[in-house]
Amino acid sequence: MSSLPAVTGQELVAALRRAGFEEVRQRGSHHVLRHPDGRTTVVPLHAGDTVGPGLVRKILRDTKLSVDELRRLL
Repeated sequence: MSSLPAVTGQELVAALRRAGFEEVRQRGSHHVLRHPDGRTTVVPLHAGDTVGPGLVRKILRDTKLSVDELRRLL
């Protein structure tokens, strides 16, 4: 398994949009994204801060994407 890339929330949201996710709502700095097939996840956007590796893994589990798929989308 590949190591996780260091990504900001903005980069992660852009990658998920390329994977077909759409932003359905936002509460503060947390953006909720949903795929037409029902997969949903929440991504925090905190002014250039990188998203921690544990949270990136959680988002990948929620979206059913692999690390390699995420790298291709970035």
